[in-house]
Amino acid sequence: MTKESAIPSPLASFVVERRRWIALIVVCFAMLMNILDQTIVNVALPTIQHDLHFTQASLAWVIDAYLITFAGTLLLAGRLGDLFGRKKVFLVGVALFTVASMACGAADSQLLLISARFVQGLGAALSSSVILAIIVADFPVPAERAKAMSSYIIVAVGGGSLGLLVGGYVTQALSWHWIFFINVPIGLATFVAGAALIHENRGLGFRAGLDIGGAVLSTAGLMLAVYAIVSSSQYGWHSAHTLGFGAAALVVLVAFVLLESRLATPMIPLPVVRSPGLLGSSLVRGLMVVGMYSTFFIGVLYFQHVLGFDPIRTGLAFLPQTLCVALMSSGLTTRIMRRLQPRWTALLGLAILGVGLTLFITSGVHTAYFPHLFTAVLLVGMGAAMAFTPLLTMALANVPVKDAGVGSGIVNVSQQVAAGLSVAVLGAVSSTRTATLLAHGRSTVDALDGGYRLAFTIALASVVAGIVLGLVILKGDRTPEAPAGEPDQVEEAVSETLIAEVL
Repeated sequence: MTKESAIPSPLASFVVERRRWIALIVVCFAMLMNILDQTIVNVALPTIQHDLHFTQASLAWVIDAYLITFAGTLLLAGRLGDLFGRKKVFLVGVALFTVASMACGAADSQLLLISARFVQGLGAALSSSVILAIIVADFPVPAERAKAMSSYIIVAVGGGSLGLLVGGYVTQALSWHWIFFINVPIGLATFVAGAALIHENRGLGFRAGLDIGGAVLSTAGLMLAVYAIVSSSQYGWHSAHTLGFGAAALVVLVAFVLLESRLATPMIPLPVVRSPGLLGSSLVRGLMVVGMYSTFFIGVLYFQHVLGFDPIRTGLAFLPQTLCVALMSSGLTTRIMRRLQPRWTALLGLAILGVGLTLFITSGVHTAYFPHLFTAVLLVGMGAAMAFTPLLTMALANVPVKDAGVGSGIVNVSQQVAAGLSVAVLGAVSSTRTATLLAHGRSTVDALDGGYRLAFTIALASVVAGIVLGLVILKGDRTPEAPAGEPDQVEEAVSETLIAEVL
């Protein structure tokens, strides 16, 4: 019996109800910090480069350091939550992220900033890997869980565009240091409130298998793979550097798989890997992410360097995408899923995303934001939201509850690796095309426009590949049957819970 259950009713109900919803706000703030930091730095990069004397090549490490540790430690972070308690892992992640943010803001050298960004990525992985499970535990009733997740999703999916807007405003009004310092009061409040309000789950414990060897190999392999991808834009895909680190990553990951197959208590239990739909839907989702993330990275450059938008206006240009995702995530996508099945809903979403990318491809130097680019941004948001929910539903529907952390980790890794791949490939493609056009006498703006549109074309090809692959490997089964008397509530809760891991 817990302390809350010993309080006489109705006071007990009031205390429990208030605690749950305030705890929801706490984890929302943690996710907001993690998402903000993936985009808020983008618009401040030119100022950071000038102040700390980064070269163009070394400047990429401000982004890549965060991405490498974030993507590389997600599997380990999710498993630690399953084993030792998700509240503990969450609080450690928030603490690391907050301390690292202070170091980033105070950085007066390239080494300090990049080192602190590595630690930030680790903190973000620890906290974000367990947020989904914390919310599910606090809201076991399907109808309440759907409402809680809808509120959470609006924060989670809005963080990307908000990061662009806040980053531009803070950099212009104050300095780039404050894009990191703003995390500190949020992080402190989140840690204190989380310690008081979040209930701890009973972890599987050390005896369930920490699998230190698997943890080291999986983390090292993923970090090597992500590093090979993100550094390829500097060294080239066929360079000895990229091929060497790529080969090393492959060897380490193969060793991880061999080790896992021989252990009685592996880091990634075989039933998780064999869960129907997990790997297939994660692969399709990765191809989709390349298309979606192209708008955040290449799209930002296009708005600023070709259309001449300032950072604040660029952030505002992406608000229709954010609002559309929030609208679709509040229940509209699940209603479509009930009629079309998850498989066809995902494929329809990919098709809509493809139309949005096509509009970006057909834009140019003199294209007006409204209606052409407004529609493009809107359709990208609509398509992504419509595809994410069913893909996540199919990925995690059959993962055992006790292994939810590592299952979510696998799904998240596919997204983060795809995001890193999109930055490296699309950045290299656009730069090469721009250089070629400049050599042929085109103006700087025309050359940049040509490079960005080629990158959008590659992104569209990735989405088309996702559609073809989805037609082949995704199953057409309907979502699981709900208990009698509340089919809509249960089905909606399942879908809205899973989409929380989108960003």
